[in-house]
Amino acid sequence: MSTGMSTDPDAIPEPDRIDGAPHPREAARVIGQDAAEAAFLTAYTSDRLHHGWLITGPRGVGKATLAWRIARFLLATPPDDGGMFAAPTPTSLDVSDDHPVARRLKALSEPGLFLLRRPWDEKNKRLKGDITVDEVRKLKHFFAMSSAGGGRRVVIVDVADQMNTSAANALLKLLEEPPEGAVLLLISHQPSRLLPTIRSRCRELRLSPLSPPDLAQVMAGLDETPSADETQRLGELAAGSAGDALRLLHLDGLAIYATLIEIFSAGRGFDRPRALKLANSAVGKANAERFELILRLFELFLARLARHGTGFPPGAEAAPGEAACLARLSPGPDAARGWASLQQELSARANHGRAVNLDPAALILDMVFRINETAARQAA
Repeated sequence: MSTGMSTDPDAIPEPDRIDGAPHPREAARVIGQDAAEAAFLTAYTSDRLHHGWLITGPRGVGKATLAWRIARFLLATPPDDGGMFAAPTPTSLDVSDDHPVARRLKALSEPGLFLLRRPWDEKNKRLKGDITVDEVRKLKHFFAMSSAGGGRRVVIVDVADQMNTSAANALLKLLEEPPEGAVLLLISHQPSRLLPTIRSRCRELRLSPLSPPDLAQVMAGLDETPSADETQRLGELAAGSAGDALRLLHLDGLAIYATLIEIFSAGRGFDRPRALKLANSAVGKANAERFELILRLFELFLARLARHGTGFPPGAEAAPGEAACLARLSPGPDAARGWASLQQELSARANHGRAVNLDPAALILDMVFRINETAARQAA
């Protein structure tokens, strides 16, 4: 199988892997997305298997896992030739772990599958920022080589949103004139960013945020299962995204959010020592992921403030003392409008800060000051 990377996969990071969690190709099933699975299986069993599938939904709800599950099923299930010895009609996408296709997919050695994703930049020793046209052009060689063996060929694009314009146009040509037996699975967090012509040539499978029980089931499958209280708090912050919940767990996101609540629960003003400690914890290349998570949690905090003021308080606290903090800072609609406006403003400032490589500590402290100023103005 081609992965779009010329270096040993074990020596470089995978762009579609979350630290602390198994890769989607290693998962036996998808939790909480039965409707999408059923829709694909119905299309398959009724002989309406489309050549292009757009798997959409929020980040971290199982899109990549479903794509790998579909690929494993298609490559392990022989086409029905209508003969008397044809295999029975499948009733699920299940494929045994010891099936040769399943073993080859886990090892990234399945010749019938091409994984199109961001390539490794050997010169700069990092992943490139997008999927380039050179990666898409490798599909021509893949289809030429794999056609000799017959059967299906599957392409997983993870994620299609990351294709640059040239790559998107090259992939569009394949969707317009797909090789025989080819199925393309495009994963997309934001399908509106794709070319309308790409969307129109694919059948969509939309995945929904996970319910609290489904998210708890995902968390229960980890090597170190979080407590029931931690799982509930992760659910509050992750909004039904197992991927976000895993990132929060891996990067100590619950403790970071608890620190935010403590910073702004100090009555008048804010807790300066805690704010300085939080800001300094994001400095340095080694803390880049933590820095991004802190910015994301600031946005979540402001969003929860805005929702509280409009009469929709969170269903549960995401940190001790959060309910009292939200009630004090956002008692009504006027405050809610102020927090919603500040959320948009600080999000734009954060994007600008990233673009100009602003010092992480300075950016975080600036956000603390702006939140404190807004709280003081509303209190007055």
